[in-house]
Amino acid sequence: MKENSIFYEKQSFRQWWLWLLLSATMIFTIYTIIEDREDFSTIGFIISITIPFSIILLFFTIRLETKIDELGIRVRLFPFHLRFKYYPWKTIKEAYIREYSPIGEYGGWGLRIGLFGEGKAYNVSGNIGLQLIFNDNKKLLIGTQKSEEIKLFLAEIDKI
Repeated sequence: MKENSIFYEKQSFRQWWLWLLLSATMIFTIYTIIEDREDFSTIGFIISITIPFSIILLFFTIRLETKIDELGIRVRLFPFHLRFKYYPWKTIKEAYIREYSPIGEYGGWGLRIGLFGEGKAYNVSGNIGLQLIFNDNKKLLIGTQKSEEIKLFLAEIDKI
């Protein structure tokens, strides 16, 4: 293993169906405003445009970043976490890649809490994740699009 080896992954919400839904909402909002413009005050107009635009901007800026090295795992879901959350290896009992059901186990994507005791999840797409089980048996699932690379990296740093 090379000294200072690090695995890094950055993911964003880029699903076509999500952007279709957000775009349709924005188009509907603009259409409604144009059709009923005499019913809107200036403030009402600004609020009606600002809210959907802000939601689209939020989804565009959300990113899940994962860093793994010989010291531990760092993860953040920006902009909800401005700094990385750090989990040292000494606090992690198990780390492995698994398939999961985002909707069935966690109720969707994003910063989630499991519906039936699965712990927390940070995910933005897909159904493959790095499952962490801590010494206190709490769980954290970190979604990944690079499951094979994580497996190889964990083997390289002797953590799998």
